[in-house]
Amino acid sequence: MRGQNVTQKRDFYELLELQNGASATEIKGAYRRLARKYHPDVNPGDAEAEERFKAINEAYEVLSDPEKRERYDRFGHAAVNGGDGGFGAGMGPMDLFDLVFGSGRGGRAAYGPARGDDLRVDAELTLEEAATGVERSISVSRFETCSRCSGSGARPDSAPETCTACRGSGQVRSTQNTFLGAFSTVSTCNRCGGRGRVIRNPCVQCHGAGAEQKRANVKVKIPAGIDDGQRLVLRGEGEAGPEGGRAGDLYVFVHVKPHRVFQRRGVDLICEVSCSFSRAALGGEIEVPTLQGSQKLSVGAGTQPGDMFRVRGLGMPEPNTTRRGDLLVLVRVQTPTKMNERQRKALEEFARASGEEPTVTEAHGDGGLFEWVRNIFGGKDHPGE
Repeated sequence: MRGQNVTQKRDFYELLELQNGASATEIKGAYRRLARKYHPDVNPGDAEAEERFKAINEAYEVLSDPEKRERYDRFGHAAVNGGDGGFGAGMGPMDLFDLVFGSGRGGRAAYGPARGDDLRVDAELTLEEAATGVERSISVSRFETCSRCSGSGARPDSAPETCTACRGSGQVRSTQNTFLGAFSTVSTCNRCGGRGRVIRNPCVQCHGAGAEQKRANVKVKIPAGIDDGQRLVLRGEGEAGPEGGRAGDLYVFVHVKPHRVFQRRGVDLICEVSCSFSRAALGGEIEVPTLQGSQKLSVGAGTQPGDMFRVRGLGMPEPNTTRRGDLLVLVRVQTPTKMNERQRKALEEFARASGEEPTVTEAHGDGGLFEWVRNIFGGKDHPGE
């Protein structure tokens, strides 16, 4: 049992909100949580938070060191009063920052096994597949956990050993005395390379890496309405983490091929449809394409070149909703390149009724009458001409 403390310091376990028998992992987790909460940068000008932060640092400095913790458990604060108990409590500023905010400097073992790398693949779809959604099986070359050693890196009849140089932390600490005081520095352990473990008998299949390269088929469900350039994330389908660490993610970048008929604008589709000038003038039905097949569209009398009609609900679906975009139909009034005598006379009569008596050249030339018809229906004003 710990001896009585002659000072008014609070119990270190109580400061970290822990029970006396807390594990090293619990101590580290409690410290990081409380240090973030009471850090001076988070609480500027709060003297009480700063004092609590210093006390938390001192408690962690003692309880995170097995030898100091043993002395503290037996004799209380009197056994560890040699420390200065100030900001960082024996740790350099960058060491403290790394521990609190998890920047990952030094060895990996102090923060657990490293996460595996993310991977990227590309998936090409037709517009029809993007509209309906599709399930694809994508071939991925990636490192997976070794099936022989289950990621340990050691032969099945042996096990990795804790590095004696860093005691499994992956880091070694050295202290230098300067005229400004004692400063601690942390560096990666040279013996274990920061892993905290030493493999004396490597697995013959992965040679100690804990992972082996394989090709896997990963199924991905691409939702209806996905657009070109969007991406999907498959959690845990990337590279396996070293030494049993969590696998990375797989990013699927979607590319939708251009369509010969439709252009996409958000969830709306746009297409161009030809219409004879007589139907444009008199009104009637024209046939328009859709992703589900062709259908009839009524155009009113006096439809002009470039007029656009909106057909509700025939565009692309909006992902994760029941809403669909619209189909926008751009009308192109078609001027005939050849006419028979009856058609010519009818147009001549139309011209006279419109007060535009065609000349003989216009009526019988190869281009005069056609040019006149184009001018009536604005053919020269068509976009792209």
